[in-house]
Amino acid sequence: MSQLSSLPAEFQAALASMRSARTRSELSLAEVPAPARLAPYGVALGAEIVMAGEELATGRFILLHDPQGSQLWGGTFRVVTYVRAQLEPDLGNDSLLGNVAWAWLMESLDGHRVRYSNAGGTATRILSESHGALAARPDAIDLELRASWTPVGDSFAPHLEAWSHVVCTFAGLPPVPEGVTFLPRRAPRQDH
Repeated sequence: MSQLSSLPAEFQAALASMRSARTRSELSLAEVPAPARLAPYGVALGAEIVMAGEELATGRFILLHDPQGSQLWGGTFRVVTYVRAQLEPDLGNDSLLGNVAWAWLMESLDGHRVRYSNAGGTATRILSESHGALAARPDAIDLELRASWTPVGDSFAPHLEAWSHVVCTFAGLPPVPEGVTFLPRRAPRQDH
């Protein structure tokens, strides 16, 4: 028996739905190990946006499934996400930044018509100051958003699409209007 056929039908259907998700070409997604202790079944995707050799944003999207359901989740599935990006110092010092990051997620979920319940999360600003041999490095401010919600219904692609939109927002990519496709950015030409 194959490994896929041993999964519950609901989880197989969720995986198939996620495979149909459309994300921007700048976003690189790859399957990574899912946490084993949170639920009997899970899949995790790592994401990164790298342009001209610079990492603009990273993240993780995890879909958990417990066929018995979870009172804490309020359902049998749970989406757990993480997004991180380094910000310009003038942006990173804004005390409302956490509220803005949460609003980006809520707007993206609503904009992608995601049906969900029990959403919660934290937004964190991290200031890194270098000392000693590393003192020449400039200060850095990272923004992290950790969020989770319970999917409602059996369409999981919109959840992944909404989250990937948030990763792109964290990276500072401009929004893409419906029906428009941006051409990939080229690396600057290096004259020899």
